Amino acid sequence: MSTAPAHLQDAKDLLTAEGFATGEIWYHGTSSALQSSILEHGLKRSGDAAMKQAAKKTMATIGNNYVESIEPVFLTQSKEIAYYWAEQTVRERSVRIEGQEQPVVLAITLPREDAGKVKPDVGAASLLMVKEGEAYLAYIAGLYENAGLQAPAINLMKAERMEYLNKLGMGYYDQDIAPQYLNRL
Repeated sequence: MSTAPAHLQDAKDLLTAEGFATGEIWYHGTSSALQSSILEHGLKRSGDAAMKQAAKKTMATIGNNYVESIEPVFLTQSKEIAYYWAEQTVRERSVRIEGQEQPVVLAITLPREDAGKVKPDVGAASLLMVKEGEAYLAYIAGLYENAGLQAPAINLMKAERMEYLNKLGMGYYDQDIAPQYLNRL
């Protein structure tokens, strides 16, 4: 069952036997602590500076070097899925950063010439094989069942690229997204 507030529960309307319908608006889940910076500066690839700094500090404490990677901006076509990832972001941040943070969903309306640059997140295959990924797959199965549809049976190692986007709602955009394309829901 979805924990998303009622106004974000859109999966039932987006789901078909082929997966999630894609429109002109994409969604990104994040933490309320990051919201004002994102709305002012845009969505930046690998943008959670506080979490990066905490990881770097932890690695230094145990004597390892921290190699920062540049990750894309993760997007989905569903507000409900974005809320799921926002909850995960809040949970991850609460381990390292004190404060009262809430899940936040941002709507992204990319310029027409950039809309086709959203790609399926095939790299998520490795995530989906660990405990956190299993929880996500169970969550997705619940969304399908709630919509009266059969949950997708996907072999993560042999899945077609587009299944990650269409069936699982996992996409990315490999550029920063300027603030004028963002709105908080």
